[in-house]
Amino acid sequence: MFEFKMDASTWWGILGIAVFYVVGILHILHALMHTRTSQGTIAWVVSLMFMPFLAIPLYWLLGRSKFGGYVRARRGNDAQLRQIAKDMRDSLKEYAIDLPDEAIFERGAEELGGLPFTRGNRLELLINGEKTFEHLFISMNRAQNYICVNFFIVKNDKIGRKFQRTLIEKAKAGVRVYFLFDEIGSHKLSSTYLGELEDAGVKCQSFGANRFWWSRLQLNFRNHRKIVVVDGNEAFLGGLNVGDEYLGRSKHFGAWRDTHLQIWGPAVQAVQLVFLEDWFWACDEVPELSWKTDVESEDQITAIIPTGPADPVDSWKMLVTEAANSSREKLWIASPYFVPDDGVMIALQLAAMRGVDVRILLPNRADHILVWLSGYSYYEQAIPFNVKIFRFQDGFLHQKVMLIDERMATVGTANLDNRSFRLNFEITAFCSDAKFIRDIREMLEGDFLNSKQVAVEEFTEKPFLFRAACRAARLMAPLQ
Repeated sequence: MFEFKMDASTWWGILGIAVFYVVGILHILHALMHTRTSQGTIAWVVSLMFMPFLAIPLYWLLGRSKFGGYVRARRGNDAQLRQIAKDMRDSLKEYAIDLPDEAIFERGAEELGGLPFTRGNRLELLINGEKTFEHLFISMNRAQNYICVNFFIVKNDKIGRKFQRTLIEKAKAGVRVYFLFDEIGSHKLSSTYLGELEDAGVKCQSFGANRFWWSRLQLNFRNHRKIVVVDGNEAFLGGLNVGDEYLGRSKHFGAWRDTHLQIWGPAVQAVQLVFLEDWFWACDEVPELSWKTDVESEDQITAIIPTGPADPVDSWKMLVTEAANSSREKLWIASPYFVPDDGVMIALQLAAMRGVDVRILLPNRADHILVWLSGYSYYEQAIPFNVKIFRFQDGFLHQKVMLIDERMATVGTANLDNRSFRLNFEITAFCSDAKFIRDIREMLEGDFLNSKQVAVEEFTEKPFLFRAACRAARLMAPLQ
């Protein structure tokens, strides 16, 4: 009679597999309780159940969708930070406007962002890299007390070295310089580059989710904001990072279409508070900043709305959805990525069906292939419902701009995708000033002239393998 015997290595192998599946079940329970979307939950549960060896490491990299540590730091035991935030918000009340009863969208934006619409602001639209960096360097060079800098990407190239020299020169002149950069977005930034800044007195700090042993592998929760504040008097935010491609110097992308914003007035204090909270998370330090508010005669009503994974809800997704729901004439959105979830897609469809001119302006070229492929898969849900999709032809389009009727325009860092909806820290300026809205409309009209409106057949008549790749990429949208 045949007798089957297992040696010790076989037993250890079986035990290892069993342990892996038990750990997988624990991760499934965590995904069930904490993943923010049903699509994401299903994707993780199926993966962890049938492919635990692959899915468990990926879950550690990409699984979490709430950034509780940032919340605890922001609302924790640092009395100085809490007092500064309270005092700043109290001071902004002096400049806050009384929103009319019909301003439902504006009230929602204030509630989600925690900061009011204020009067006494002046905004200048900065179109493309040359104008943006010209204004940015002029502003930094006239700094007298401090410069706060936060960028997702900083590169050690021609414009990156000019940026570095400017910070070094100001630091040596006695100006306090705080330089915050995302540890993943700027992962190629060399220690030599940072060392030269630090030797000159610049305080350099990376922003990351990986402050604790259990989060060392976490790739989510990127700080996608682009912020510069000078002396508390003027601020910059928008789509541009620091790199030569943002000036159209990339051989791959060619011309680069982007939009940034320069701000004066009470809204600067709101931008500065966002930077302060990010800086505090990164290094547990509250720098000494000026909270004196200057009022501009232009009186452009503006709100600064920060969004991100520390919010109790998906704030940016809710704002885009409400923009679609409240629009009556037009809703124009420019974004390099178009990966809406079901809620946003339904809101866009309904707006278009009731006669709103819904336009989505996207790049024709790809920088992230999975997100680019995913965008094509939405043609069948968008175009037949009269959601118009345009592909920008004159280089790569990277701006993040929205126009809601003739009553609101936004410029910021948030895209129309899952990362901006749920995983990235973003910042957006909302402005209801008629002149600013007109400038945004005219700018976008020019962009549409350089774009091609696409037909649904540009997806449905593509080769089968291309359509299959788009569908497969879309299945990964919650993880992109």
